Amino acid sequence: MTVIEKARRAKQASKILANLTPEERAKGLMYMADELEAGQSQILAANQEDLDAAENAGITGAMLKRLALSEAKIGQMAQALRQIGLLQDTVGKTVQLITRPNGLTIKKVKVPFGVIGIIYESRPNVTADAAGLCIKSGNAVILRGGKEALRTNTAIAQSLRIGLNKAGITPECIQFVDNPSRLEAHTMMNLRGLIDLLIPRGGPGLIKATLENASVPVIETGVGNCHIYVDAAADLDMAYSIAVNAKLSNPAVCNAMETLLVHHSIAHKFLPKLAHDLADQGVELRGCARSRDIVPWVEPATEDDWHEEYLDLVLAVRVVSSIEVAIEHIAKYGTGHSEAIVTEDPKAAAMFTRSVDAATVYVNASTRFTDGGEFGFGAEMGISTQKLHARGPMGINELMTYKYVVEGTGQIR
Repeated sequence: MTVIEKARRAKQASKILANLTPEERAKGLMYMADELEAGQSQILAANQEDLDAAENAGITGAMLKRLALSEAKIGQMAQALRQIGLLQDTVGKTVQLITRPNGLTIKKVKVPFGVIGIIYESRPNVTADAAGLCIKSGNAVILRGGKEALRTNTAIAQSLRIGLNKAGITPECIQFVDNPSRLEAHTMMNLRGLIDLLIPRGGPGLIKATLENASVPVIETGVGNCHIYVDAAADLDMAYSIAVNAKLSNPAVCNAMETLLVHHSIAHKFLPKLAHDLADQGVELRGCARSRDIVPWVEPATEDDWHEEYLDLVLAVRVVSSIEVAIEHIAKYGTGHSEAIVTEDPKAAAMFTRSVDAATVYVNASTRFTDGGEFGFGAEMGISTQKLHARGPMGINELMTYKYVVEGTGQIR
């Protein structure tokens, strides 16, 4: 079946889905979770085939980590679906009510977009998360994953569709594109009238290609050149803990720290131990001249390093003379994702949060919290780094638009 036919089926199914009750949509998510667990052995077998093919193709360790599933990860995916199912259903919710002097009542009501297309890479959990968020928000979904996870994603999508069917909901609400060619992705980008919103979730190349080629409205997501700035007034033990977590807990994700900025007044106290301990964990450090004066064995950083989203055990380090210089560095090299300051100075914290232009700005916390689950959304469709219409982790509320319902008693103008 072509992607155009899948889009037509999704469009028809979206009309049915939007008119279901909140209880019916929640039931669908619970059945999807059950079937995901029931199909665990098939999903893991498919995943192993994908992993073997990826290793043979020379895919790196970080990308393999993104691709790999386990019983625990499938359990987490199922639990995320159940959490989404328990969220308050806001389809049809009135978010604003206006009564005009002429007696007209104007309601601003949340409604689904209709059909949401997702083009994504590597991570099979996106298949379940995206489908779950779309069903909860009343949207049909068209999923197009990367070729490296084709077998895994096919097995996951099949389980999810079985779950919907058992819940009495048409499985056509979830469409999976089993041809991972670029031509199919390009077709999706231009199905205006069938796909209402397109979300690319992956590396810079995918996002750039989607933005440049799509006629369907697009939400830009995910490239994360995230910084942590350790201020002159930082608690150094706290800064150490935050930096280690932000780099090491999962270096292959978009909310991991890629550049560490350190105020010069505390750099001699802070950098040597942190650099040594990160290196012991396999992190390659690339630093400015001032940081290399303090830790001579650090590799010299190039201009490209300040721009880089490594998604790996590599960290750029710069010693700065002031908070203003740190903010200027982030403004020049940041991607609008997640930025953090570690400081005990309320004025420095206020300056940083006021001046840094990013979807999420942290004070004394790791950038690793930029995540739909951590924000209480159950899961996320991605991290939007644009300003319209969604920004930051996208949950069910970001997958809806609104319409105005106007009620009168015969008023004319």
